[in-house]
Amino acid sequence: MFAAAKLKKLGRLFVIKTRVEVYMVTYALGLGAAERGMHYLDQYPGYGGYLLMLACTGSVFMASAKMLDCVKLEREKAEAEGAVTAPAGTGSAAGSTATAIPAE
Repeated sequence: MFAAAKLKKLGRLFVIKTRVEVYMVTYALGLGAAERGMHYLDQYPGYGGYLLMLACTGSVFMASAKMLDCVKLEREKAEAEGAVTAPAGTGSAAGSTATAIPAE
């Protein structure tokens, strides 16, 4: 039981929750892709190396777009669940502290 709780805490460290975290991961992926692309250019001179480098950097763009979409979807899902389950005036599930102003 103790090990399961520790693993659950450790697993939460690897969950990307905000756009800033996506941008940091994208930066790290981009650095690695550029480095790998430079190695490809050394190993495969000419068009082959350029195409492999393009594939490396292109995969970073696709991964980043997917992560941003997932973060947006998760936020919208949490807000929708918060709007349905939370009582009026308590704010959304996304951590908002604003309260609803009653209509007159």
